Amino acid sequence: MHAPSTLEAEPHIEDHVILMHEDGTPRGLAPRATVHTATTELHLAFSCHLVRADGTVLLTRRALSKRTWPGVWTNSFCGHPRQGETMPEALARHAQHELGMEIHSVREVLPDFRYRAVDASGIVENEICPVFIAETDSEPRPHPDEVAELRWVEPEALRSLVELAPWTLSPWSIQQLPALHGLLRPQGGGSS
Repeated sequence: MHAPSTLEAEPHIEDHVILMHEDGTPRGLAPRATVHTATTELHLAFSCHLVRADGTVLLTRRALSKRTWPGVWTNSFCGHPRQGETMPEALARHAQHELGMEIHSVREVLPDFRYRAVDASGIVENEICPVFIAETDSEPRPHPDEVAELRWVEPEALRSLVELAPWTLSPWSIQQLPALHGLLRPQGGGSS
């Protein structure tokens, strides 16, 4: 259990999450390390799917050391924006940290996505989690504490995976992928 934090009380917290009201408005901050528990409070996050010019999508397997859903395959990367950080800034920061990659042509595709899921250990994810697609021209150099494996796959293979072996995927990916049908492709914007 953690003490509630407010934006005014602890604006100095660097590695934090933004706590949210049910209506989607911010209500405070909490240290990221204290948030994911059996009673996780609603907070702001994001999911990002990376595509290359050849049309393939990056699927990553969460590191075995991850606190929630270790070893599970998921979208390219996820994270939490910090107070005062735009979503594009948060996406670029996480792409660099988790995958060692530069991204461009970022577009928000599921702005109202939200989910709550409980992993096998009883830890709850409870997030307002807009979903983005971004493009990349760089090769991944994954951080071992974040990513155990990765694969570039055809979008149709992801749809098949959801239908044939949903237990191999994160619960947020299972919910997102059907809604992304036809969207997981490059827009051809080039680096910016």
